[in-house]
Amino acid sequence: MVLLGAHLSTAGGVDQAFDRAEALDCTAFQIFTKSNRQWRAKPLDPQAIERYHQRQAETGIAPVVCHASYLLNIGTMDDKLWQKSVDALVVELERCELLKIPYLVLHPGAHLNAGIEAGIARVVQGLDMVHKRLPDHRVKIALEITAGQGSALGSTFEEIAQMLTGCRQSERLAVCFDTCHALAAGYEFRTPDAYQALLVEFNRVIGLDKLKVIHFNDSEKDLGSHVDRHAHIGEGCIGLKPFGYFLNDARFEEVPFLLETPKDNDPEDDIRNLARLRGLLG
Repeated sequence: MVLLGAHLSTAGGVDQAFDRAEALDCTAFQIFTKSNRQWRAKPLDPQAIERYHQRQAETGIAPVVCHASYLLNIGTMDDKLWQKSVDALVVELERCELLKIPYLVLHPGAHLNAGIEAGIARVVQGLDMVHKRLPDHRVKIALEITAGQGSALGSTFEEIAQMLTGCRQSERLAVCFDTCHALAAGYEFRTPDAYQALLVEFNRVIGLDKLKVIHFNDSEKDLGSHVDRHAHIGEGCIGLKPFGYFLNDARFEEVPFLLETPKDNDPEDDIRNLARLRGLLG
């Protein structure tokens, strides 16, 4: 069974996402456990947590992946923003732990003109602090490959690898690969040979055992643009076929493929994008 789904709304409570997932025939999905545009996080309702676990048991949909708020920046030199981001990341992880969510996807942040090396050091410092504050948590932070827009960190495998190896508890970290971000960052994978070469390179620098989440997004902008603009599957610069390379790769049988495509017409857009992907299954 291929683990395929989308980023879904939790409107009405975190447990409600399972109804939306069932309607789309998802076998995995991604959520925010709080507003991604606000720092404040209203505590999770204990009854909603109970219903969440009940619905997961009933549907058998797993894994559910969480995405951290876009406001977080643990790569910044601004002490106030950095501390606020670390504190917020702790809260996000605590919420994931309550829901038994295995991975929290995190954009590594931006160095804001302080330089890549300084930014990576700051990310490592933040991750180490978070791990120290949550010594017994099982949820792992999955660092997401970025498009490298502006001063965003993590647009090369080498930068992600530095973050992983720099951390004292690197075993508590994973990686999220985003197809749109990777193309925009300059990684080619649109032919069978290029796809295989990409994975060889990923394995050499990071290790395929670290790859636990894959975001499926087409890209409005082309190779090496460093512009993060998601497009519907098969309607951007990636095209349809390359998604099939991932879907039919036995190495990713246990890795969820999750849509973050635009929702101009929800849920019709997800229905259409998922149908296109299912049509590629060998």
